[in-house]
Amino acid sequence: MDNRFVTPLGNEGMYVLDTAAWRIVRPVMNKETCINCGICMGYCPVNSVYFEDGQFRISYDYCKGCGICAAECPKQAITMEEEEK
Repeated sequence: MDNRFVTPLGNEGMYVLDTAAWRIVRPVMNKETCINCGICMGYCPVNSVYFEDGQFRISYDYCKGCGICAAECPKQAITMEEEEK
């Protein structure tokens, strides 16, 4: 899976932005607490949350660690943990 988004750069064309490169914390989803409401997916600014096999998952290839998904989760099923480099 490619971990880059192509982003417009005015009249100079396009450049590639690796949205995960600056992450220092990552969201970790607790599947026991998650109610599959999809709110995390709706709020993710880089579309790193996706639905597969009946549950929501996080793609760390795109996640920039902003924490919006964790802040918006009504069941606090997502916690932000220190990134492992």
